[in-house]
Amino acid sequence: MMRSQRIYKVAYLSLVIMTSDSLATGEAMHSVIAPPSCSNNQGEPVLFISRSGLQGRVAAGMANRDTDGTPVIYRMNYDKATPAFQRFVDFHECAHHQVGHVDQLHPPRNSFEHLMNESIADCVAILRVREEANESFDGVIEGLKTAMALVGFPKISTDSRISNVTNCYQDHGSSAEFIESVLNQSGAN
Repeated sequence: MMRSQRIYKVAYLSLVIMTSDSLATGEAMHSVIAPPSCSNNQGEPVLFISRSGLQGRVAAGMANRDTDGTPVIYRMNYDKATPAFQRFVDFHECAHHQVGHVDQLHPPRNSFEHLMNESIADCVAILRVREEANESFDGVIEGLKTAMALVGFPKISTDSRISNVTNCYQDHGSSAEFIESVLNQSGAN
């Protein structure tokens, strides 16, 4: 075997091993997509801000208002998620702004109210996926499974979330209609 062929084979094998290892740990690198359009329930545009999270293993987002009161979404570790999952996280966090969660008192973690808010945001997010990027549904489901496993959620929690997302995708009308019904029920409209 010629020296250049051996170097190529060693380099190729090293790339395969590194790629396999990074995929197994959830640390594959992906291009970060541009954020979607997002306005809150008061018509204010939402600003997307990327933050570096060197320790994070999964893409995550957080909807809030900054110190000046501007509605924002912080995007963390997006390079560790596929574009389909990045899009879902953006839509999920945007949904918290669209239905007014950001301007309400945050319910205690893991309370019924907190879990309901998360289910509502998931539903809006998957409806927007269906409307704006329908081809990425399977990628969203795979991204959810991977992220929840890496964070340590039990299978029953993952299965419940996937069931909610799938039911919303199949059974609800438009994201605008869903948001309107949530706002009407909460009195935020």
